Amino acid sequence: MIPNEKVVWLVKYNYFKHTKDKSEWTGTKVSFEIAHTDNKTKLHFTHLGLTREFECFDVCSNGWNQYIRQSLVSLIKTGEGQPNATGKPRTEDEKQLRSA
Repeated sequence: MIPNEKVVWLVKYNYFKHTKDKSEWTGTKVSFEIAHTDNKTKLHFTHLGLTREFECFDVCSNGWNQYIRQSLVSLIKTGEGQPNATGKPRTEDEKQLRSA
């Protein structure tokens, strides 16, 4: 962690029901880089190690897009995010993950 600039999470353990390799994310890193430009905040998100070879790549990429571009933006603008942890699935990818 670099305060006010960057946070990186190491995925030490994960378990997916919907993939043959249940631990695809184990050892990957999730990075949030934050910059301030022209009185605005810019967030650069990267899931380091999430590659096209992963069975979950498409679903996970779309899920991150939903979390960052929709849920986080909604949380900032309205005070309410749109996570899939509660309530009904909102996207096709969430439906796929829930049914696995």
